[in-house]
Amino acid sequence: MAVILLAEINDGALAVDATAKAVAALIVRLAGDYSHIVAPATADAKNILPRVAVLLDAMILTDVTAVVDADTFERPIYAGNAIQTVRSKDEKKVITFRTSTFEAAASTGAAAIETIGAGDNPALSEWVEDKMAESDRPELTSAKIVVSGGRGVGSEENFALIEKLADKLGAAVGASRAAVDSGFAPNDWQVGQTGKIVAPDLYIAVGISGAIQHLAGMKDSKVIVAINKDEEAPIFQVADFGLVADLFDAVPDLAGKV
Repeated sequence: MAVILLAEINDGALAVDATAKAVAALIVRLAGDYSHIVAPATADAKNILPRVAVLLDAMILTDVTAVVDADTFERPIYAGNAIQTVRSKDEKKVITFRTSTFEAAASTGAAAIETIGAGDNPALSEWVEDKMAESDRPELTSAKIVVSGGRGVGSEENFALIEKLADKLGAAVGASRAAVDSGFAPNDWQVGQTGKIVAPDLYIAVGISGAIQHLAGMKDSKVIVAINKDEEAPIFQVADFGLVADLFDAVPDLAGKV
């Protein structure tokens, strides 16, 4: 089975022309006899691969979590409440994989490196610059521990409690959509159906009620700990360990014991 593996776009031939339309055109030009074009379900790939699928007149399969065979795949739907099995009859399959559901593969050796030219430029938009956020904390989607805060944290200033606990644990910081929409945390911290999908070894949810959209982004975590003063909060239904307590008492105590 031939496959094009699409990694994140870095510098090189495309650095001056890394718009989604240009990259999609390049991938289609390289597709040739390949049967599968796959990429991680990242922001870049979600922007590029649907364009590739349109150009190839194929259906895109997004957020695939399991491979049944070369033509059949599984993906979550309805915010992860159901698993859909899809069999594609397209000559070329265009797929994004949810990387958090797969174990890292052992190294299989070096691949051949080829120098290619940039793709055709439709000239409908142009790349200006990339601004990368710098942080000493682990990257959210690859961190082994994530500490997330929700609306219950109350304010942007109070989110310092979440950050302090995360720093003590060497963890990444996450947030619910409610916290992000309220301005307590930046958008790139959002975990959930409309944010980032994470599956760390330990996920600590602080002041998060557990809306279905948030659970879709973190319920595959190995161990889930929930801290909430509402004992009826839905988050406790998926938590391995739950603490019914005021987060403003519990989080400083926990941070002090780490």
